[in-house]
Amino acid sequence: MEPQQNLVHPHHADEDRILRVWTPMLLRTILLAAVVLLASGLMLMAVHEPGFYVARYHQVRAGTHHDFETLPQLYRSALHGDPHGVLTMGLFVLTLVPLGRVAFCFLLFIRERDYTYVGFTFYVLTGLVIGVLLGRVG
Repeated sequence: MEPQQNLVHPHHADEDRILRVWTPMLLRTILLAAVVLLASGLMLMAVHEPGFYVARYHQVRAGTHHDFETLPQLYRSALHGDPHGVLTMGLFVLTLVPLGRVAFCFLLFIRERDYTYVGFTFYVLTGLVIGVLLGRVG
């Protein structure tokens, strides 16, 4: 009797490599970008507007703050070095980490045809996407 060889299908090896190498690398890169944005925003705020969030907190508590900023407005303000825009963009990028992880798992479960987990991850992914889309920036 010949010993069974433990052969790995090349397609599964590629998926395994993507899951174990590229996914964590991409998620770490997103996390690093968020950390850089948040640290930059904190430094800009400390230099240019140290009392911004304290004043904003008091405005919100008093009910006088009703500003709503869209994502494109925040992006433009972040490009111009506005601390609030940079910090908010950093938080937005930070939300991409769990969103990306769940999306990768969703795709992996589809490829594996594990429909129970496809349903669970679709539910979680839908909740994350809806939360991001419905969330107010400001």
